[in-house]
Amino acid sequence: MRFRIALRHIDPVIWRLIEVPDTYSFWDLHVAIQDSMGWLDYHLHQFNVRQGRSRATITIGIPDEILDDTIPGWEASLSEWFKAVGDMAVYEYDFGDGWEHEVQLTGIALPEPGQKYPRCIDGGRACPPEDCGGPPGYADLLETLSDPSSEEYSSMAGWLEYHARNYWPYDPEKFDPAGVKFDNPKTRFKRAFSEP
Repeated sequence: MRFRIALRHIDPVIWRLIEVPDTYSFWDLHVAIQDSMGWLDYHLHQFNVRQGRSRATITIGIPDEILDDTIPGWEASLSEWFKAVGDMAVYEYDFGDGWEHEVQLTGIALPEPGQKYPRCIDGGRACPPEDCGGPPGYADLLETLSDPSSEEYSSMAGWLEYHARNYWPYDPEKFDPAGVKFDNPKTRFKRAFSEP
């Protein structure tokens, strides 16, 4: 399954084109999005998917007492919800910063023999740093970085070293799909949900 992931409310767009196995769950897709975008998976996430003709929105992610109608992502198969090219969902990450990603199914094909999946085949621009304040904070960050003589420049550059680890030194225009490394979703699940 081929997906185009595009970060909303950012211009020019930050995007990725990834391919994942059709056996993937939404948890697995979450890990692939995190890794391909360059997020560090520090925050909660959820997918909002429209269901059938009713167009009701279903939430898939990590259930808790407050969001008790959330379907566990590890129990929801992508093939149940993404059936035709053009099907879409919204992936939300870091509810405080409010990052929203459009996730669109752009192709369904048989896997290529000998090819490892998931894989990132294209994309544009570096991921925003974690905890930068969502789209408005990111715009402020880019403005500060554009003026090395500003008072905030040196403190912002120092802060970035710890928040843009996957893209250091940080260049907002740079992205190399060949540099994407995908974590095993099962390993990430164990790390996320194991008792300390």
